Amino acid sequence: MKPCINGATTMPYSLEQDVTAAAQAGFEGLEIWWDKLLTYLDNHSPSDLKQLLENNSLIPASICPLRIWPFRDSEPARQEFRDAVRIAPQIGCALLAVCPDFQPARLSREEALAIHAEELSDMARLAAESEIRLTVEAIGGHTLVPGPTEALQLIEMAGAPANVGILMDTFHYFRSGVSDQEIQALPLDKLDIIHVNDCEDGALNELTDAHRLYPTLDVIPARQLSMLKDRGYDGYLSVEVFRPEYWQQPIEEITGKAYSTLCDLNASL
Repeated sequence: MKPCINGATTMPYSLEQDVTAAAQAGFEGLEIWWDKLLTYLDNHSPSDLKQLLENNSLIPASICPLRIWPFRDSEPARQEFRDAVRIAPQIGCALLAVCPDFQPARLSREEALAIHAEELSDMARLAAESEIRLTVEAIGGHTLVPGPTEALQLIEMAGAPANVGILMDTFHYFRSGVSDQEIQALPLDKLDIIHVNDCEDGALNELTDAHRLYPTLDVIPARQLSMLKDRGYDGYLSVEVFRPEYWQQPIEEITGKAYSTLCDLNASL
């Protein structure tokens, strides 16, 4: 499986720094954080970024996070998505990661999912025009899409677009109690990328992104990753850790530790 790092792991640092440090650490892929990309494009062109990535032998594995956000600030979220669809092909990126909105109290789960599905269907059509794939990220404890079963249901309700798959995140799946049976049932042709991380021990409903750790350092078992590897998954394992304690360290220290722990994880599978 291919080593990748997500821009959230190095959150305070710029996109240029992300590219350089990720390449120096040994990563093959970089998930580009959307806000960092916008800041970069204030003073650079997409072709500048494409050249920077190529010079550092890095693949832009995804741009993230974009939002399926039909219940609040819908138009700004839609404009961001349109911008991402326009920019992604120019930098050689073929995957956009999208996150669902939460269920409003005024709507039933079925009603909220139906509205999400309509929005996702529109997004998929727009992305397909630029040969872009979307990947839906389930969020731990989410009211609508807490795991892969619900993400696949949402995609099916959207008309099962061929260019829409799912993103696995070990922290989110751990928080949502995703079962081994769900992992075994995952269609590999729908699994686009895996975010890997660990977390501190604690009550599941009290864990937040700030409790994340580098892979292999505490409580999340690697069993489900081994199951996917055994089934033939050979895509990116992307380290995504939202930990302020790590963010205070030099970027080379962050990327170096992320890479070494990812290698340890990969070797254990």
